[in-house]
Amino acid sequence: MPMQPWFPDAKLGIFLTWGVYAVDGVGESWSFYDKEIPYDRYMAQLHGFTAEAYDPDAWAALCARAGARYAVLTTKHHDGVALWDTAQSDLSVVHRTPAGRDLVGPYAEAMRRQGLKVGLYYSHSDWSHPDYPSLRHSDPTRPWITDNPYTMPPEGQEDPQRWERFLAFHRGQIRELVGYRPDLLWFDGQWERDEHQWRMKELAEELRRLSPQTVLNGRMLGHGDYTTPEQGVPIVRPEGPWELCYTIGDQWGYQPADTAHKSVRELVRVFAETIGHGGNLLLDTGPRADGTIVPEHVARLEGLGDWIARHADAVYPTVAGLPYGHHYGPSMLAQDRRTLFLVCFDPPSAFTELRGVRNAVRRISVVSTGEELGHRTVGGFPGHNVPGVIRIAAPAACDPYATVLALELDGELDLYRGVGHG
Repeated sequence: MPMQPWFPDAKLGIFLTWGVYAVDGVGESWSFYDKEIPYDRYMAQLHGFTAEAYDPDAWAALCARAGARYAVLTTKHHDGVALWDTAQSDLSVVHRTPAGRDLVGPYAEAMRRQGLKVGLYYSHSDWSHPDYPSLRHSDPTRPWITDNPYTMPPEGQEDPQRWERFLAFHRGQIRELVGYRPDLLWFDGQWERDEHQWRMKELAEELRRLSPQTVLNGRMLGHGDYTTPEQGVPIVRPEGPWELCYTIGDQWGYQPADTAHKSVRELVRVFAETIGHGGNLLLDTGPRADGTIVPEHVARLEGLGDWIARHADAVYPTVAGLPYGHHYGPSMLAQDRRTLFLVCFDPPSAFTELRGVRNAVRRISVVSTGEELGHRTVGGFPGHNVPGVIRIAAPAACDPYATVLALELDGELDLYRGVGHG
């Protein structure tokens, strides 16, 4: 099915990594998998998960102020604890924590009230389900495949019937989430089995039948709608739709020791590099166990949102800009391909250069202030259709995080990709 048009136009989503792991501020699921703490101690956090200050409307308002067009909530991580009243087991915040209620429905309703698209994260892996460690991956040499008792049985002790029971549980939970009418299902935890063991093709076909409007992320072993790199902008622009998931701090879920919060300047840079490459940024924050978001993350999200608001024309809606080599920084292109936006991370002290554009430039201005800038063309070989370098005068005032210039062209962008004439 074709990609839903809202997704590539969204540019920014907010990832809300929330679960019982926030009670003690430990690593989500991995802390017991890697034996940093015992499983029983990890699960004892159920008794402290209150969600007493959970205000999904406040979350949605913050996402909107950040400039986001969608959000993604971790409805169930690899630990198996569901944030909704699943009928497939009693391992949920509804039945096993003081929160005692569905947390997914109010989130979805609040996001929709703000006009945001609703994303639901769901882990295929379930390291608490008794039937999950019943099958070994078909390729024992695959990276991340370990003989961890939470994930697979010892050699020679596979039990296909238990795996079938787990798949019935797995499908049952996903169907429950479809009932929330998600715009996006954001899967994870797929690496511990192969595509045939998961029956991913069958799952994708079922989801497209049950919920054809729902976008599926790429963690479906070849059956999703887009790719999901983590924690670093790809060097080479990915083909097709993609999304970078990226943390404000170093961790995904709330951990009080995680104080390495990235600055607004850093987040603006990553955001601009991502959309200049044609992707979306899914920016993560981990709420506390009570449902509040740490002030440092609120400030970063609002700071990013302020920058986006000042440069909205260069963000919504645009497509990927120039390949590397034409401009020293990211760039975006208006959908009609007649306005080119250049991002300058460092304030231009004398001029900004643009190479390899055959178009005449009608007007250049600073997006945030409207200041018009002079420019001239230097060099080139017009007789052989080799364009010169466009040198753009420095603006009188620059943005504190990144200045964006708008170049109005005489037609659709016409790039020169040759080596010159000689």
